[in-house]
Amino acid sequence: MKGYLHLADGKTFQGHLQGSLAEEGIAGEIVFFTGMTGYQEVLTDPSYKNQIIVFTYPLIGNYGINDKDFESKKPHVAAVIVLEAAKTAYHYEARHSFTEYLEKWEIPLLEHVDTRELVKCIRQNGTMPAILSSGPVCELRCDTIEGIKVQEVSSKATESIGFGDTHIVLIDYGFKKSIADYLVKQNCLVTIVPYNYSFEQIAALKPDGVLLSNGPGDPKELFGQLHEIRKAIEHYPVLGICLGHQLAALALGGDTQKMLFGHRGANQPIYDVKSKRVFMSSQNHSYAVDSKSIGSTGLKVLFFNQNDQSIEGLYHEKFPLMTVQFHPEASPGPEDSVFIFEDFINTVKYKKRREVSYA
Repeated sequence: MKGYLHLADGKTFQGHLQGSLAEEGIAGEIVFFTGMTGYQEVLTDPSYKNQIIVFTYPLIGNYGINDKDFESKKPHVAAVIVLEAAKTAYHYEARHSFTEYLEKWEIPLLEHVDTRELVKCIRQNGTMPAILSSGPVCELRCDTIEGIKVQEVSSKATESIGFGDTHIVLIDYGFKKSIADYLVKQNCLVTIVPYNYSFEQIAALKPDGVLLSNGPGDPKELFGQLHEIRKAIEHYPVLGICLGHQLAALALGGDTQKMLFGHRGANQPIYDVKSKRVFMSSQNHSYAVDSKSIGSTGLKVLFFNQNDQSIEGLYHEKFPLMTVQFHPEASPGPEDSVFIFEDFINTVKYKKRREVSYA
C-alpha cells in the first residue's frame, strides 16, 4: 500500500508502506544515517529513540539481522525510510531478514522513496518534525511531537557485568552495549546505574572511574543532573561519550547548541590536535558544544571535526576528564578511535596507583 512522509517544511514524499499505522500515523524527528552498513546497530541504538531514520545507502538489509550486533534489547527508531529494502538475508549468521525484524517489532517501513532528494531537504532545512501516514494529506502539528527523554531509555536499576580490579561506574543515559562490552574486554568491572543517580550513590559504589554514556535528546533537559556530574568530575577520572561529552561541558559551565542536521554516520573525519592526524569516526548526535562557551571553564579542545570544525573532544586542565563527541567503540564504523578507552583506563589505573602509594 502507499505511504506518505510529511515534513514540517511542507514537503511530502510518497513510497510503499510496509507495516500497519495508527490512524494518526507515526510522528518523530527525521534524521539521516550515511553508513553503508550497520543498520542493525542503528535500529537498536537508544540515541535514535523515537526518531524517523532515513538510510542514505540505496540498498539496506542485504546481510540480515544476526544475534550479535544488537546495541540494546529492542529497536528504538520510530520508523524507517529507504530506497530499497532487501527481503532476503544473504549472510550465514543472519537469523531474520531486515523486513522481518521491523515487522516483528511493528516498526513501519517506507520503501521506494527518493532518499537523495529527501536528504537534500534535511541538509538544507535541518532535522525537523515529520509524520508517516497512510494518507496523502496530513496535518502535522510540531508542538505535539514531544522531546526525547533520557528516562525512557535509561536503566531502572543497577547492574554489574564483567570482572577485574578496575571498577567503572557507567551512568546510563541510553548507553550502547558495545561501550560496556569494550570495558569488560579490558578487564573492568562495570556497574551500570540509572541516569539520575546522585554523586553520593555513585561514591558509595567506590568506583575507580566514571563513564558518562551516550543517549538521546537535548542535553539541557538534564539540567538537574549537572551538579552531580560536576562532583563526579571533581573526584574521579571521567570519560564522556556523545551526550556524556555534552553534559560534562555543561556541568563545567560550557554551553551546547543544536546543529542544523547533526552528524550521523560511520565516516566523520576527526582532527587530533595533539598528534595532528586525522582519523575516521562513527557518530550520532544533533547537538554540539559551543566553542565560544568554554573559554573560562578549564576545558581545552582535544579533537575537532575536519568537515565543519565543531568540537569533537575535550580535556580539562585540572581534572582527569576526557570527552568525545564520536563513538570510540564504533559499532557500526571504523575502530580508529578505540585508543580512547585505553587512555581512559590507563588514567584510571594511574590515579588508583597514586592513591595507594599515598595511603
